[in-house]
Amino acid sequence: MKHRVFLDTNIIFDLLGRRDPYYPHAAALFSAIERGLVEASASSLTYANLHYVLRKEVGSRKAVEALTDLRKLVAILPVDDAVIARALASDFNDFEDAIQYHAALAKGVEVIITRNTRDYSNAAIPVMTAGEFLAHIGCVPS
Repeated sequence: MKHRVFLDTNIIFDLLGRRDPYYPHAAALFSAIERGLVEASASSLTYANLHYVLRKEVGSRKAVEALTDLRKLVAILPVDDAVIARALASDFNDFEDAIQYHAALAKGVEVIITRNTRDYSNAAIPVMTAGEFLAHIGCVPS
């Protein structure tokens, strides 16, 4: 069974930036995605935020290359009028998290994977860290 997940921006930053101590779980998660065990998605907002940060760190050309590679593994979910309307009406403390959540909810994902689970305390779907999710599906980072 393929697990359908939504990746919060920080999980992708952990992978691309090799951020310790989070990198091993992010890398193991992406390994599961590459092996076809997990169907991953992220919002268009995530891609915009990633480009903004990566461009400053590695330059525009390399940022685009990284996002092009990422797009092969992670589907892009739209942030449309309905997502924004739901985010505005929600009781999330952080508007960006509300947008991410409602984009994920509209797609019908099984779980949101984030490093900051408390940011999604109002979620109606499970929210896990990468490590928790890997344990849940029986994958252990090497």
